[in-house]
Amino acid sequence: MSLGRFFSALFLLFVGAFTLLMLTKVVPYLSFEPEIDFLTTKTDRVLGRRDFQVSFYIHIVSSLWVMGIGIAQFIPAFVKKYPHLHRTLGKVYVFSILLLAAPSGLGLALYANGGLPAKVGFSLQCIVWWLTTYIAWREIRQKRWQTHTEWMMRSYAVTLAAMSLRVGSYAMVYLFHTKPIETYLTVTWLSWVGNLVIAEGCLYAGMGAKLVTLLKK
Repeated sequence: MSLGRFFSALFLLFVGAFTLLMLTKVVPYLSFEPEIDFLTTKTDRVLGRRDFQVSFYIHIVSSLWVMGIGIAQFIPAFVKKYPHLHRTLGKVYVFSILLLAAPSGLGLALYANGGLPAKVGFSLQCIVWWLTTYIAWREIRQKRWQTHTEWMMRSYAVTLAAMSLRVGSYAMVYLFHTKPIETYLTVTWLSWVGNLVIAEGCLYAGMGAKLVTLLKK
């Protein structure tokens, strides 16, 4: 196994493990009780708003399956062996983001802790998420395989912001001993902007073209 394939496999395992971890975090929320983890940071006024409630539950569920589905779309062996399933899951991924995850995330952004910087950061994240996913969908409709793959990489980079936010938070606290508000505002932006920078670096290095070549072999 080449070094590149080793790190790719390691990355896939890490994302898979994180998705399962997030499943254990999401399930307790489905009791619809307000005194659970993240919800305890919100005021009674916010918790009582119907738009917040709808946005929250739609977002946590749809974002979870989007993360799980998305990673399979970048496994050449899976795509080549199950092309019809790949296309079906791709449609689920795209429309889950366009109709559920990104709009509900935008609804949640209006109530983000941390004031205006956090609200703007999360709002822009959802807008970029929606746009990159829409462009990826438009490109595959035009049968432009490489640009589709490149935009899907950008879309999934934003999808993985949930993972980067948590990993970044722990790293800042334990390595740099940052204060809670410093940590929160930094990862609000870095979690998705940083992921996009990494994705662009991968594309610049030719990873998008290489992935398309592997899928066509």
